[in-house]
Amino acid sequence: MNLVEVKNVYKQYKNGVTALSDINLSIPKGSFVFVIGSTASGKSTLIKLLYRQEKPTRGEVYVGGINVAKLRNRKVYKLRRKIGIVFQDYKLLPQMTVFENVAFALEIYGLRKSEVRKKVMTALEKVGLKEKFRSYPDQLSGGEQQRVSIARAIVNDPKILICDEPTGNLDPNTSLEIMEIIDSINKDGTTVIMATHDKDIVNKYRKRVIAINKGILTSDKENGGYI
Repeated sequence: MNLVEVKNVYKQYKNGVTALSDINLSIPKGSFVFVIGSTASGKSTLIKLLYRQEKPTRGEVYVGGINVAKLRNRKVYKLRRKIGIVFQDYKLLPQMTVFENVAFALEIYGLRKSEVRKKVMTALEKVGLKEKFRSYPDQLSGGEQQRVSIARAIVNDPKILICDEPTGNLDPNTSLEIMEIIDSINKDGTTVIMATHDKDIVNKYRKRVIAINKGILTSDKENGGYI
C-alpha cells in the first residue's frame, strides 16, 4: 500500500518561479526515503506539499489516503493527525519544559492527563531524554533539542514522519545520533521521508534516494547514495 502518491505535480510560486515540474512519486508504507538536491532544487517545496504548507499549482498529492491538494484549510488538522514533522530549527516553545513541549501536540485530542503523561514519557524514552523531562529548551544542547522535536513528532504514533533537514544545525557525531533515532522509528513501522543535504548520512544508510534538480525528479534509486 502506498502511503504517499504524487501525481503530475507542478508548483509555481506567485513570483513566477517554477519549483516543481511534473513530479510523479509513490512511497509505500514502512519506507525510508531520502529527498536530496541543492538549495532551491525544489526538495523543500515537495516536503511542504506533503504536510500541506503549500498546495500544488497542478496535479494531485495523496497522503494517507487524503487528497492534500483539495483539503480546505479548516480540515488540515485531519492530515496533520497522520503525520509528524521535524524541522531543522526544532521549533520548541522556550517557556515550556521538555514534557510540556511534547504534551502540547496532544492537547487538542482531549486525552486524560494520565494518558498524556504515558504517551509523552514513552516518546521521550524512545529518544533517550526521559530524565530531562523537567528541563527547558535553553538548558539542552542542539542535539537534545532535536530529540525533543522528534519526540513531539512521534508522540501521537503518526503513520508518516516528515523530516526537513533535521541534522542541518548539528555536528557530524550528533547528526549520526539523531539518524539512529530516526532509523529506529522507521524500523518500528513508521514511514520516514527526509530532506537532507548531508552526504555522509545518505551514503552511510543506503536507503531509497530521490534526487530533485531544478524542480525535476532526476533520480529515484533503492539503496542509493548521494549523487
